[in-house]
Amino acid sequence: MTNTPKSRRQFESLADAADRTGLSIRTFRRRIAAGELPAYRSGTRVLRVDPADVDRLMVLVPTA
Repeated sequence: MTNTPKSRRQFESLADAADRTGLSIRTFRRRIAAGELPAYRSGTRVLRVDPADVDRLMVLVPTA
């Protein structure tokens, strides 16, 4: 029997998501408040997002 480790879910801070996408932390907070972006809280101040959820916010704009 092989023992394969469970894949750990990855999270990033709002600052990391903002740096990666070029959006502001405030934009992410608005999207979370609007229910457009799921967020995860650990404690009273720590807020994290799943990078895959952040990537789903970015929608390709079709060109002519």
